[in-house]
Amino acid sequence: MFETTQVRHTRDGHIARLIFNRPAQLNALSPTLIDEALQLTLAVAGSDARVLVISGAGRSFSAGVDLKAASSPDYTRETARRFSDRARTLALLLETMPQATIAQVSGHCFTGALELALACDLIVASDDAIFCDTHGKLGLRPGWGLSQRLPRRVGAMRAREMSFTARRVGAEEAARIGLVLEHVRPDRLLARVNELSAQIAAMNPRSIAAYKTLYRGSQNLGLDDGLAFEAAFRPPRGEDGSAPPLSAHLKAS
Repeated sequence: MFETTQVRHTRDGHIARLIFNRPAQLNALSPTLIDEALQLTLAVAGSDARVLVISGAGRSFSAGVDLKAASSPDYTRETARRFSDRARTLALLLETMPQATIAQVSGHCFTGALELALACDLIVASDDAIFCDTHGKLGLRPGWGLSQRLPRRVGAMRAREMSFTARRVGAEEAARIGLVLEHVRPDRLLARVNELSAQIAAMNPRSIAAYKTLYRGSQNLGLDDGLAFEAAFRPPRGEDGSAPPLSAHLKAS
């Protein structure tokens, strides 16, 4: 692993973790943070890890894009384009990599951070988590997948209401509408995510990788086409019980 300044990375057996590490800025998403997160996620995707957990240091998952950095004179149009491209690539990688991905959310999960969390397979939230899409308030449009992933999680009308109003959604409501898997007390969040990660890591990694491809296909196809896709799908085979090569899996996706 390379040296990082805004993202911490750990590994415990088959479980890898990436931790946004700008707690004083509520883990606001800077170009550097996204670059580091993308490189680390690519490394995990090509490894024998079976689960990747994304979380934030301190009291928030992330308050979204670092608006202070975006207003800097050094933040050129080219910088903005590269930032958006790499964030979009990171979200797609979280969705398609062979490993199961879990967003461990406490505190703020706003806008760009919500886009990244939605790209994960599962979201587990603490009771103090707050989810919000502020693109409309800022005069922006989503570019990292929110307009496609949010309605698939909560339904088209609820997604419109969240995006049109920038209303803050608490953890209990988020669980009720299907935005998150479940919510737990803040002091139980890490233990619950560890428990869930261990359960997934105990499964066959080829099965998890295959399920990710099949479930993603089910969202993109009608029922009849989806059933045919499932019947015809043959996942890439690793030489052992490890996840298949990333290139082979992404080709199958």
